[in-house]
Amino acid sequence: MIRMILFAAVTVLARTPSYAQDAARPVVVLTDEGRAVHFSGMLFDGHNDLPWELRKSGNSSFDQIDIAKNQPHQHTDIPRLKRGGVKAQFWSVYVSADTILTGDALLQTMQQIDIVDQMIERYPQTFEFAASAAEIERIVKSGKIASMMGVEGGHSIEGSLGNLQRLYDRGCRYMTLTHSKTLPWADSATDDAKHGGLTDFGKEVVREMNRLGMLVDLSHVSPEVMHQAIDVSAAPVIFSHSSALAINDHPRNVPDDVLQRMPKNGGVVMVNFFSKYVIPTAQRNKNENLPGTIHDVVDHIHHIATVAGVSHVGIGSDFDGVSRLPEQLEDVSMYPLITQELLNRGYAKTDIHKILGGNVLRALRSAEEVAKR
Repeated sequence: MIRMILFAAVTVLARTPSYAQDAARPVVVLTDEGRAVHFSGMLFDGHNDLPWELRKSGNSSFDQIDIAKNQPHQHTDIPRLKRGGVKAQFWSVYVSADTILTGDALLQTMQQIDIVDQMIERYPQTFEFAASAAEIERIVKSGKIASMMGVEGGHSIEGSLGNLQRLYDRGCRYMTLTHSKTLPWADSATDDAKHGGLTDFGKEVVREMNRLGMLVDLSHVSPEVMHQAIDVSAAPVIFSHSSALAINDHPRNVPDDVLQRMPKNGGVVMVNFFSKYVIPTAQRNKNENLPGTIHDVVDHIHHIATVAGVSHVGIGSDFDGVSRLPEQLEDVSMYPLITQELLNRGYAKTDIHKILGGNVLRALRSAEEVAKR
């Protein structure tokens, strides 16, 4: 039985719908309206690991993996980026947290930045480097994919504030404070906590990122770090690829008490597509290999929009960085179906455009204004 879509005001500035679904949720079918709404907005994804996939599987070479052609063993290539309507992208320049032990975290991160530079140089009709929110808007209008980079883990700075400047100068516009391991200055969500959050040096890292105009990314960090970074930061924070803890209680997800702080901070939680993080807790506990569906991902978007407000949720797929994806979100061509399902749930076009990319662009612009001050 199809149930009625009900609407409920959840914030003064944004209205998001309350939606009830049957147990068997149908396949999402893209309509002409869904296509028009999707492609008239600006999809700005917060996290794609193509540079790491290229390093791992293609010897960091676009000769070996030519993304101008279909690459069925990856989630990302140019034909599917165009079908998905991607207009701006944070490319992750991830390197393993184990580089803490080998002492070459910064060097390897620079090598990952080189891969993004090579990609932009090799495919100039598709990609263009963007250094600011204004440049993103200009590049998007030109029909190219505006490309920024995000550093995935504070191990990349090797304990030096000066290295933040070096990474910013190379085009990195966010840094995730930790990855999988606790650092000497910040606790990870997936490692033993040693500091009760951020040390004094960790707080200085946040302040230096504010000074530079680099977004503070709180994916992968402990809840204590989330709260303390929000306390310290003068600019909006982001979660470049995290989902809602209330739906899936994995430590990589964001608790409601943090979501409730997003309106005052101005931050954005960009929903991750990894099946392990998005299928409901009870289902995950029964079978961690369940892929879930697009409906599970949109449930996370809706929950964050309800708790934090529709101005504080975005998209952070983690494509080419995860081992399992929900049905109907298997690669970068599938984004329009998110727009369609949001329409199905009663979301307005203006709010969908915020979710697709308007919110993170606003947060980036705000971080730049803080840096100017």
